[in-house]
Amino acid sequence: MPPTARSTFIGRSGALVGMVHVHALPATPHASLTPDQLVRRAIADARTYLRTGFDAIIIENMHDRPYVHGTKPPEVVAIMTRVALAIRELDARIPLGIQILSGGNADALAVALASGASFIRCENFAFAHVADEGLLATAEAGPLLRYRRSIGADHIKICCDIKKKHASHALTADLSIADAAHGAEFFSADALIVTGSATGKPTSTDDLAEVRAACRLPLLVGSGVTPNQIPELLVHADALIVGSSSKVGGQWSNDPDPARCRALVKARDKSLRSATAGRPGASKPRRSR
Repeated sequence: MPPTARSTFIGRSGALVGMVHVHALPATPHASLTPDQLVRRAIADARTYLRTGFDAIIIENMHDRPYVHGTKPPEVVAIMTRVALAIRELDARIPLGIQILSGGNADALAVALASGASFIRCENFAFAHVADEGLLATAEAGPLLRYRRSIGADHIKICCDIKKKHASHALTADLSIADAAHGAEFFSADALIVTGSATGKPTSTDDLAEVRAACRLPLLVGSGVTPNQIPELLVHADALIVGSSSKVGGQWSNDPDPARCRALVKARDKSLRSATAGRPGASKPRRSR
């Protein structure tokens, strides 16, 4: 059965977190929209998720590919803050997360603090690896947690990818995913994210089970969520971040598809009802006469 939620920053147990891929920001290779257009497109995406029953939103600048690792220029921080504030105006009660690629974790914390978001997503929190943007040689945890403390943002949770997608883990091949989870937990991560090998690729239930057995932090699935997979994923995970599967044609770069979103919500709700019905002491449905 789905685990009991261990944190409220993503809402209820089994929460669906809709991924808003903010279109390419100024000065990036694929930029084509004005700041106002970027904000309007992001609001439309978030509104689809909220109207179809998703529980939380995360915004990410994935369209800014190819990524340059490290601190981001001011225009990126400014527009991501505008987007976050605009989405918060849709419904201030909905948990909101921020991710700024690549390595813009301090920037994401600043955006989250300014906009009232409740969490950020962080890659490379513990251990080094080789990503498609190059060698990520320095773990983020030490400077990031000190920065969070310095700006008074300890209430903003840091959700950390382990054995992250779009990366080679040859440098840490002698470490299991449980070892990676222990490392992130020891370095004071607030939650863990397990993914497949790339955007849209399924997450291994074996990996989820191994991480769940290794530590008690909230556990999120970060890629490849489909309606058919939801029941087995929720055996181990507290929440599911959904991008590609919720989009038109199953393509991450498209707009959210209301029909796909509703199918995901329906599958999640059915899975949670089935788990509740199977618990000891659960009331059985009455027979009709």
